[in-house]
Amino acid sequence: MITPEEYELLVSDAVVRAIAANRGRDPLEVALDARVPHARAVATQIKYLTRAESKLPSYAAAQCILPPLAFEQASSERCAAHKRLGGDAVLDLTCGLGVDALALSRRFRCVVTLERNEVLAQVARENFRRLGVANVEVVGAAAEEYLQRTEERFDWVYADPDRRSAEGRKLVRLEECSPSIPALLPAIRRVAGRLCLKNSPLFDVDEALRLFPDCRAEVVSLDGECKEVMVYDDGSGPAVTATALGESDRSFTAAPGTETPFPGAFDPARYGWLAVPDVALQKARLARLHLAGKADMWSDNGFAFSADRPEEIIGRIFAIERIDPYDPRQLRRELKGCGATILKRDFPLPADEIMRRLGLRAGDRVRLAFTKIDGRFWTIRLK
Repeated sequence: MITPEEYELLVSDAVVRAIAANRGRDPLEVALDARVPHARAVATQIKYLTRAESKLPSYAAAQCILPPLAFEQASSERCAAHKRLGGDAVLDLTCGLGVDALALSRRFRCVVTLERNEVLAQVARENFRRLGVANVEVVGAAAEEYLQRTEERFDWVYADPDRRSAEGRKLVRLEECSPSIPALLPAIRRVAGRLCLKNSPLFDVDEALRLFPDCRAEVVSLDGECKEVMVYDDGSGPAVTATALGESDRSFTAAPGTETPFPGAFDPARYGWLAVPDVALQKARLARLHLAGKADMWSDNGFAFSADRPEEIIGRIFAIERIDPYDPRQLRRELKGCGATILKRDFPLPADEIMRRLGLRAGDRVRLAFTKIDGRFWTIRLK
């Protein structure tokens, strides 16, 4: 974590000017440049400002201070902006770099955000100043301490607990994270009637509904990668939503436990199209329900198949050339040395092991998908 001395260095005029003058250069080149004052610190900031251009574009544009660990743990601005809450006042229990607080500042008149590390709190205050944000108050306090003493009322409480142990181990159970939201629930209920909770992409949707029976649980992906599991404990549920953010944002919502019948026996000759449901649908266990009536699917973790091109699918669609039983010896004889793109769902081997066993290399000469249906393994050749 950033030290007080490092913070003072990063806000000094000499370093601020050096960062501005050297942006666009290779960070390693900057670090070795004797003409650059405090070259290593300047190079580190240039490295993370470059990465921030896609993840945190507002922070990059304002030349904010980006401590490496806080940057890695921060939400992307794209995901932060998606959060569906608004009102007059919100309490953010977990400021960190302040990305979620920045998004909340555009939806609330007033944001109070807590940061127990005083140096990181200073970083957040300075960054909000550079960003021109005037309606965020950064309070240097732990959530437990602030909730115990405050008499304020808020429309919402927002929290993104720290999911790393002191030893750096990843934590998933809410009770183990810091702050422990289950332990703080009585105090949270005292200051606000609604809670928005961000969880790890590993967090189980069923666990969210167990802990918050009337919540709406939302799995959010960005460009095909699962990013977070949100809990909106505001009485809008019980419901489960899968949201895919990308070039166009798409969502699908259902009541928990809603079932759809499984298709009959798999007949590969029937199908001309393959659908790959977005990972958000897969994580939310909504893939089969979303595709009901559009494509046949035997597992929420698998592919979907359709005779005609399915429309309004949250995911990717490919035309099928043919479907064969998986025969690795035949595939190796036919395709060894070919450049190939591999897709897999419900298949026991990782993609790199499939490539190795079939003698394939990365490329686009052939596109192959591998799956298991009705107890059999299949190879799908894509056009």
